[in-house]
Amino acid sequence: MFTTAESITGGLISSYITNFPSVSTVFWGGFITYSNDSKNRLLGVSLSDIEKYGAVSKEIALQMAIGALKQSSVDYALSITGYAGPFSQGDRDPVGTVYIGLCDRYGRAHVEKKFFVGERNSVRNAARDAAIVLLRKFILEVE
Repeated sequence: MFTTAESITGGLISSYITNFPSVSTVFWGGFITYSNDSKNRLLGVSLSDIEKYGAVSKEIALQMAIGALKQSSVDYALSITGYAGPFSQGDRDPVGTVYIGLCDRYGRAHVEKKFFVGERNSVRNAARDAAIVLLRKFILEVE
């Protein structure tokens, strides 16, 4: 089974996945953690790390995935955070930057940085698609 922790996509991944019949046999459910407070309260993401690295960073993507895994006791967790626009935060990464985090109960962890060009919804949809592809690859590496 797997779970998701979504920020930039705001539930798009969970929504897409649940379009398929019998998905409840593999999908536990997901966390939508758009605010920093929700990342902290629901997933245990460190507020000091958010301050240090920014909510859109490899460090926070990894903490989100690990937190989702712990909260759900599943085999795999996928997280996603990024800037959809129209603005990014300060002089950190530009709009279109996305971090996708993956971890599993076997101790593996991976974060991938992606960049997408387009308006807000195009970036969010491209991020959703990339995350699903990465989750599939990550799971298949074990099986």
